[in-house]
Amino acid sequence: MTQALRMSTLFLRTLRQDPADADVVSDKLLQRAGYLRKAAPGIWTWMPLGLAVLNKIERIIREEMNGIGAQEVHFPALLPRAPYEATHRWEEYGENLFRLKDRHAADYLLAPTHEEMFTLLVKDLYSSYKDLPVTLYQIQTKYRDEFRPRAGLIRGREFIMKDAYSFTVDEEGMKRCYMEERSAYERIFKRLDLKYVPVFAMSGPMGGSASEEFLAPLSIGEDTFALAPSGKAWNVEALKTPEVAEIDASATPAASKKSTPNAGSIDEMVAFANETYPRTDGREWQASDILKNVAIVIKHAEDDDHDEPWRELIVVGVPGDREVDMKRLEAQFAPSELEEATEEDLKKHPELVLGYIGPMAVGPQAREQGKEDAVRYFVDAHVAKGSAWFTGADEKDVDYYDLVYGRDFQADGTVEAVVVRDGDMSPDGSGPLSFERGVEIGQVFQLGLKYSNALDLKVLNQNGKTVPVWMGCYGIGVSRVLACIAESHHDEHGLAWPANIAPAQVHVVAAGKDAVVAETAEKLVADLEARGIEVIFDDRPKVSPGVKFKDAELIGVPLIAVVGRDTVNNGTIEVRKRDGSDKEAVPADSAAQVIADRVANL
Repeated sequence: MTQALRMSTLFLRTLRQDPADADVVSDKLLQRAGYLRKAAPGIWTWMPLGLAVLNKIERIIREEMNGIGAQEVHFPALLPRAPYEATHRWEEYGENLFRLKDRHAADYLLAPTHEEMFTLLVKDLYSSYKDLPVTLYQIQTKYRDEFRPRAGLIRGREFIMKDAYSFTVDEEGMKRCYMEERSAYERIFKRLDLKYVPVFAMSGPMGGSASEEFLAPLSIGEDTFALAPSGKAWNVEALKTPEVAEIDASATPAASKKSTPNAGSIDEMVAFANETYPRTDGREWQASDILKNVAIVIKHAEDDDHDEPWRELIVVGVPGDREVDMKRLEAQFAPSELEEATEEDLKKHPELVLGYIGPMAVGPQAREQGKEDAVRYFVDAHVAKGSAWFTGADEKDVDYYDLVYGRDFQADGTVEAVVVRDGDMSPDGSGPLSFERGVEIGQVFQLGLKYSNALDLKVLNQNGKTVPVWMGCYGIGVSRVLACIAESHHDEHGLAWPANIAPAQVHVVAAGKDAVVAETAEKLVADLEARGIEVIFDDRPKVSPGVKFKDAELIGVPLIAVVGRDTVNNGTIEVRKRDGSDKEAVPADSAAQVIADRVANL
């Protein structure tokens, strides 16, 4: 038998107005409906109704995790420095990590993730292939020092996460666990009635060989993902440009330097070239004819050669009609962070002339001229071998014309550097890409040997040989999932929870002061409790029916039962869905059974 939540005693206050600092619908409604209270930017207090929904989401996750044989553990959130130093993440996490000292001046952190702790736990207890495979998981609070928390639960400083880790003796076992976990994620999101798109992703600071994100397609999302006509999807950071065909440059004239005074921008270069050096093929110069060379700084953590974090300047060549996408570029240099070079950075490299930076003073061609410490040079994947460019000559007011990639200059590597746009070809060649926004709700990684090698997790294999353990990592943002469900399940009146995670199945409203109303409502609630149906009962004696109806719609449970005027006049109770549909008046003595039948079909 369940016990109803009575509004007269429930620790709850609803709000009529949106909180001033709430910036997305889920944040507004969760606060207005009394599910959450803000403690500080990015930090939340869970109220009774919020905990009820959160616990049901966690229950579904646990059922699916246990269903694939994963076993639950629980680590502390406060952790020592040493394991994270062994994997270099004490430095790599940068300012996102909450660091603190205890009274003995020992370093600790508030865990953003627990890879190290899972790895060390298995290392402590297991030593043979006979112990494997094993998958462990936890549902735990995590901490990240977000510079600008936003969107309520979607990007906070404290958040709840399910993280799981598989341990196998070989790569094949890791891939098998990966697919089991991936399938479990799909079942979880379907049970939560949350739309999702699996997208190919970068592993980033986590490391590993393969990764997929599960994104909830929402306009408030910070992630942009690309859709191909084939149905495949990619996070733009993981998007690979199809290889561009090499161009025959045999007819391209030798590169030449030409004066281009006061033409330090792309528009100025195009205008000056069309006026002063018109093309011989009859068309005009365009921004796409220009190779734009951008100075970027890689912010490296300390390493074997450097006692402290250090900055490396690189130059990246991109087509002039494209903009650099720092997130895409940064993903390829993870875990290091990138930023545009400052004036101070450029002062250390006088060979780079601002506004006229070209490829000839950097990269392999500079090293061929004896400059061993030349700045590394990369080109975007859209730059084809054999393509001829109009670009900087590393002299003020001077540019190169007909400078050919592969003939006149080389690069230290090819990178995905530019903003992807509508119409770009999909990596699988199925057609042009389109783009949507999404919120990351889960991610799965094939970690491989990164953490087992760093922390010396090894077992004896079938041949008695000591081998490192293969690992997979699988995360779901539990509190973020709750926010995404709220974001996608609401109307103009309030929340509209899926039945299996709503704080109750039925909201009984006693609308009126007549004794018959109170008596009938009490009996209905008792009958529903006896049937094991979860009920929110608005029994507040001095609150108007209008306020009660608004609160019922705001709180958002699937069914609303109104005991009111019709009960007094006709002996009936109105039963309807939260959205006002399927409304019917049923005799009071059969209302509990009608509601029970409806609940069974939710």
